Amino acid sequence: MAHFDLVIIGTGSGNSIPGPEFEHLTIAIVEDGLFGGTCLNVGCIPTKMFVHPAELADAARHGKALGIDAQLNAVDWPGIRDRIFGRIDAIEAGGRQYREGPECPNITVFAGRGRFIEHKTLHIDLHDGGTSQVTADRFVLAAGSHVVVPNIPGLAAGTDAAGTAEAGTATFHTSDTIMRLDKLPASIAILGGGYIAAEFAHVFSSFGVQVTQIARGKRLLKSQDADVSAQYTKEAAARYTVLLETQVSGVANTADGVELQLNGQDGTQTLRAEVLLIATGRKPNGANLAVEATGVALDDHGRVVVDEFQQTGVAGIYALGDISSHYQLKHVANHEAKVVKHNLAHPDSPISSDHRFVPAAVFTDPQIASVGITEAHAIKAGIPHAVKIQNYGDIAAGWAREDSGHFLKVLADPATGLLLGAHAIGPEAATVIQPLIQAMHFGQTAHDVATKQYWIHPALSELVENALLGLPTPQPTH
Repeated sequence: MAHFDLVIIGTGSGNSIPGPEFEHLTIAIVEDGLFGGTCLNVGCIPTKMFVHPAELADAARHGKALGIDAQLNAVDWPGIRDRIFGRIDAIEAGGRQYREGPECPNITVFAGRGRFIEHKTLHIDLHDGGTSQVTADRFVLAAGSHVVVPNIPGLAAGTDAAGTAEAGTATFHTSDTIMRLDKLPASIAILGGGYIAAEFAHVFSSFGVQVTQIARGKRLLKSQDADVSAQYTKEAAARYTVLLETQVSGVANTADGVELQLNGQDGTQTLRAEVLLIATGRKPNGANLAVEATGVALDDHGRVVVDEFQQTGVAGIYALGDISSHYQLKHVANHEAKVVKHNLAHPDSPISSDHRFVPAAVFTDPQIASVGITEAHAIKAGIPHAVKIQNYGDIAAGWAREDSGHFLKVLADPATGLLLGAHAIGPEAATVIQPLIQAMHFGQTAHDVATKQYWIHPALSELVENALLGLPTPQPTH
């Protein structure tokens, strides 16, 4: 049984931890899947590499109101796919080779699935068929999450490493496999109402695929601000078929695809599609690692419990990213990895993670971005707040685009003028919202941000300026 100074489980953001300051340590890296984690291989990077071609393919739809009559002639799906994964796969292979190579003499890479069997003891089922056991003084749990497959008759309870369905069940894809389809399907059914489902619905619809999105809730993207969610649901339903308040009661293969039995607002119906995408969320991998065998606790959602320093209840065991955070976001995992790295190197002067103002974006059309609390949260929690909704169409850049229906919504403390939240739906929302994220982090008031700097005219950033100017002047309480 080999002993190490540090064992890191997972090579997403966890792979950024080994550096020159740890060259004196013996380090083991355990990876069950692809090097680089979810974001690089099956998440934010390849999906956005599909989103940009989708935007180009869908541009003709937006040109009609501007006097442009254009059409999409063809989509080279294999070409798009191979360009994307030709780059992604090379990065994955390069990352693994680097950690296994002479450049990292103090690091041993174990390709396999690990699980704790007792205190700080990890058993690894190696991909080559063998097994190994390692112990360590310190561990970093960075093993991420896995796709959730709902318990529906005809679906497997999960997928194997290749993402294929178990024998005797309907064929389906998840976000792990859908981007590597051999060909562009004529039709696709997407089960889920969250951001993963939304982004893939946008991509496939833009490429000319007949899309049907099925969601249990009354709105799509229901975790967003209610006004944003309502507007997005309206626009999505105008682009492709959206079935809300609908349950799938069964799935079966057909000669040319899949057949779904649905129970919804209009009663029962049958839906046929060439491809089925399951996009119903992801679950942390803490239970898969059997972390409780080493004394690490899981919460009711299966997340590893950590404190503000990213440390678990067991001294020397840290966790970061999807395995412990309810923010399933790469920028959060990167932030937490920096915290863990510092605290490993400087245990006597630890720093804490800052999760006060975590932004997020959904790369659909329209694009969506958010930071801070929603209006519904403010009302429910009794938080005093002022609200301003600024329409894209009321600023010069939006007016020039003939934009309709899109907006930025800001919430501020009426006494101090400090921002509480911001929610945008419209062109380049993820970029437009950044000054508000900065203002919240650095404690800048809405009035100062709006009036004490230049705003380029006519640019989309004027949406932020006008929204902030529309908030009432702070009225301090005495």
